[in-house]
Amino acid sequence: MSDPLYRKEILRLAADAHGAGQLDRADMAGAAYNPTCGDKIGVELALDADRRIVAMAHETKACVLTQASASILGERLKGASRANVEKLANAVAAMLIKNEPAPAPPFDPYTVFRGAVTHRNRHRCVLLPIEAVLDAFDKEPNQLP
Repeated sequence: MSDPLYRKEILRLAADAHGAGQLDRADMAGAAYNPTCGDKIGVELALDADRRIVAMAHETKACVLTQASASILGERLKGASRANVEKLANAVAAMLIKNEPAPAPPFDPYTVFRGAVTHRNRHRCVLLPIEAVLDAFDKEPNQLP
């Protein structure tokens, strides 16, 4: 497949589905929905006393781009604060919109989405899981849906 939107690395991330499922104990939950294409994702977060992520789980009904982005978060979000997630959102958006460098480690796997730079209608797909995590942080603790 030569389409840069569906590189092997993206398909592999989506198939790996790191963090897919539910947590035994979640402190917060959030969701995001893209009405343009119907993608939706729900996330659960377990936090430590400093409100840093200990674990994240997601249930994703979405395209392969959203699934791959959620998989990156499921594998690499541990230890992140809300400020870290917001910084990640800004870095990924800048990479997609302004063609700036990919986010720094541990989120450098987002570089696989470089092929989406010229597909503006797919930017939200990549950002949707990050939006869901920010939605969880923006709710009161233990405010599960």
